[in-house]
Amino acid sequence: MGELADNSSGIAPLLPPMFDDACELTGFPRDLEIWPLAEDHSGGNLEAVRASLRAVASHGNWLWPDQPVVFVSDPHADADGFLRSLVASGAVRRRGDDFSLTAFGNTAKIVVGGDCLDKGPSNLDMLDALRELIDQGADLHLLAGNHDLRLRLAIRGLTMPRTPLTEHLFVRMGRKILPLLREIRTRYVTSADLARVPDEKACRKKIFPSRDWVETFPVAAAPYLTPAGIDKEMRKLKKKSKQFAKQAKAEGLTMRELYAAALCCHDLFLTPGGAYSWFFTAMDVIERIGSLLFVHAGIDDAMCDLLAHQGSKAVNARYRLEAEKDPFSFYSGSVANLVRTKYRPVDGLLTEEGVNALHECGIKMIVQGHVNNHRGQRILSKRGLLHLEGDVTLDRSSRHLEGLPGIGAGATLIFPTGDVAGLSSDYPRVKHFKPEHHLVEIHHA
Repeated sequence: MGELADNSSGIAPLLPPMFDDACELTGFPRDLEIWPLAEDHSGGNLEAVRASLRAVASHGNWLWPDQPVVFVSDPHADADGFLRSLVASGAVRRRGDDFSLTAFGNTAKIVVGGDCLDKGPSNLDMLDALRELIDQGADLHLLAGNHDLRLRLAIRGLTMPRTPLTEHLFVRMGRKILPLLREIRTRYVTSADLARVPDEKACRKKIFPSRDWVETFPVAAAPYLTPAGIDKEMRKLKKKSKQFAKQAKAEGLTMRELYAAALCCHDLFLTPGGAYSWFFTAMDVIERIGSLLFVHAGIDDAMCDLLAHQGSKAVNARYRLEAEKDPFSFYSGSVANLVRTKYRPVDGLLTEEGVNALHECGIKMIVQGHVNNHRGQRILSKRGLLHLEGDVTLDRSSRHLEGLPGIGAGATLIFPTGDVAGLSSDYPRVKHFKPEHHLVEIHHA
């Protein structure tokens, strides 16, 4: 531990003043360790990471943020897990049901890495917590996640003119947003709203795709998907149709209530001036800070090229433009790949050419959510590109299903000094990454 203390002591004075108090309140670890890249829970492929570190070193020095960054991702409608994470980072102080920014929180940039919605226990409580942070003046940056876009696509698919590419989207995307629609039904839908929708049979017809969809969809989708992709989409829809009706019933929603809640959701989220319209208005798809690219899932060659030649503003502008167009073609394209890729064969391709383009424009590491971990954050190389996975399984629903106790908490702190600290309630120490530490290991290997 002596060597570890020597190598890691540089970060200790940089941790926020509230950190010790946060440790007492949340049971977070205080002890630091050099990020154990060889361990599976923290990366698991040391040689690949070393190769990526050598590659980025050949493109100049790392550029670190001018202010501390607190990265929290994938809260999945668990406001308590989200706020506990901010307390643990030292950015927020809680008193009962209330919270306020600390001095550190007022100086930090808080990046939320997407997937604020779904799973539970309360989507609206989660959104209200984000709104309160904004109202308190937090330097808050929201990134789009696939679960966030699922809501947008489902509601647009239901409310825009029906086509073979859109009429299935509410059922295809909507099963996981049913808890949110139940919350909307309870909090916002009035008897007058229900009176304006048609009968149960007519609402069901509006919600589910038409009978001839199985013939019309393959033709319409051919410009966007391979035959294998079309077949996969149709098989998914068949399965999800059965699940959707069953889940709606489990949520206590009739088709009339569901349709009324969806229309209300459109007014709240997608209509200017709606109570939650700020959520998608404030949302970007990437955030570049120095040598770091914050994104929900990952990147492909097309987005690498756009980013390298036109910058992050152009990528976010493309996202906003395409998100307003046909929702199916948007979700099938490279922009939406940023929120859903896991570098599978069905995802957008990331090659050495794309990685080199990022390195040449100064981006050395992706900081992402999307892939949830059980023992804190991981740093690994994907397709030759460094990634820091920051989803530490915060929401209690996922934790229950995956055998993790209680409510999760965790955050990734990135300092102007080039120190990166991974905090997680599921790991006994603070993981400390600093490129120089691992370059030293490389030189002595």
